[in-house]
Amino acid sequence: MHITSCRPALRSCAAALLLLCCLAGQAWANEALTSPTGVLKYDPAKAYDGYTLISPMVNCKTTYLLDMAGNIVHKWETQYRPGLYAELLPNGNLLRGGRPDNPPVKMGGESGIVQEIDWDGHVVWEYKMFSPTEVQHHTFCRMPNGNTLILGWEKKTKEEALAKGRDPKTIPAEVMEQGLKHDAFWPDFVREVNRDGHTVWEWHAWDHLGTGPDQLDLNYTLPVAVGEIYASYDWTHFNTLGYIPETDQIVLNSRNLAEFYLINHKTGAIEYRWGNPTAYGKGEKPAYYDDGDQVLSGPHCAVHLDNGHFLIFDNGSERPEQNRSRALEMDPKTGKIVWEYASNVSTGFYAARQGAVQRLPNGNTLITSSANGHVFEVTPDKKVVWEFVNPIVKGTPKCVITDEDDGGTGDHGIMYNTLHRAYRYAKDHPGLKGRDLSVKGPLAPGCPAFFKDYKAGATLGAAAPAAAPAAAPAAPAAPAAPSEDGPTMKSY
Repeated sequence: MHITSCRPALRSCAAALLLLCCLAGQAWANEALTSPTGVLKYDPAKAYDGYTLISPMVNCKTTYLLDMAGNIVHKWETQYRPGLYAELLPNGNLLRGGRPDNPPVKMGGESGIVQEIDWDGHVVWEYKMFSPTEVQHHTFCRMPNGNTLILGWEKKTKEEALAKGRDPKTIPAEVMEQGLKHDAFWPDFVREVNRDGHTVWEWHAWDHLGTGPDQLDLNYTLPVAVGEIYASYDWTHFNTLGYIPETDQIVLNSRNLAEFYLINHKTGAIEYRWGNPTAYGKGEKPAYYDDGDQVLSGPHCAVHLDNGHFLIFDNGSERPEQNRSRALEMDPKTGKIVWEYASNVSTGFYAARQGAVQRLPNGNTLITSSANGHVFEVTPDKKVVWEFVNPIVKGTPKCVITDEDDGGTGDHGIMYNTLHRAYRYAKDHPGLKGRDLSVKGPLAPGCPAFFKDYKAGATLGAAAPAAAPAAAPAAPAAPAAPSEDGPTMKSY
């Protein structure tokens, strides 16, 4: 949302400042240390009507399905914390990542298990990848044939990396990350498993090393200041996995190499890549306050669209020209960006890490700005028509989040209400047919329904002025001014 000072509908700048205090927060356009949670804005005429699925990440094992007002219509109590999100399948089951305790590696996104959970919370299928030599992380994808694609890390020793040509000067003795010592490489791989849990296909980044346009450069490294683990042992840090049945291609995305890929499912060849030509020795590298030819910075969630384009969450972190997140749509035939959304003020929408995008059937885009638990929907002409801030903070609902709810991760800005991905599902989604979707209660009981009070022309709750002395009859009232595009709210 964007707020201008002293709007015409407000009677004084003092009232405007009060409004700013009520609306502000770390995830919005102006800086503040306190902000409300729940649904902040809802335009029923323009938002895509449906149900939103969220899996709060911190100290929470529950996945929630919410109506447009932020009420719970269903929830799943699960065994594990999310790793890192859940999605709704056509049969009404969840496909959900889980995070067992004590993983062998901690590099951001580590999980370990993928489960299919029915409407009543029973696990009907699972696949565990959680051993000293391989760990499931970030993401997964159910294919049309019923198989499941799973993203994992596999352990490679420093000696194996040296044998593949890694520069020894870029290999540390060991790295401490999240309290765990690391002394080996963990490159990415993809495994396809069937319903019986048998592996039917695999793809390994380790098999595609080199400096060519269809290879991955083992010596393309990030600066140590980004995080020593990411400059060394977590070399590629893939975070997206998808499947395109029309072309039989796998979609992958690398945060560290700042590009997404199309992999031939039959041959394993890297057939297309986009986002950062400098990762394979092409184009101009970024420099001081100059992005060069690198388009993406730390991206997540590359999604194939029905029109053949790709929708991407570009985090914009460590970007030379300015740290600013955006959702963008690109045409792979031309390599050009054809649509993008970024907030007018970078503090209104920015996630240094994580993030997601979903194109809705009405053409709107649902964006998850993960770090602040901030989910919002924008129209093709870039108007925000629904906005939500997750009130579940370390497993407990809160009406207001404050600076004390920060996760203590420095300039990454990750709050304890973080959401990796949110998904919106249509009311006629096949998995919801015949389900009880009545309101079970608010997500945050006792909290104000913010969006209901956020209306054009509402007063700020100021006391009425004292009665004036009797006067001559007033002249006929002037026609009411049209309502401004930017509502006010009642004070509470």
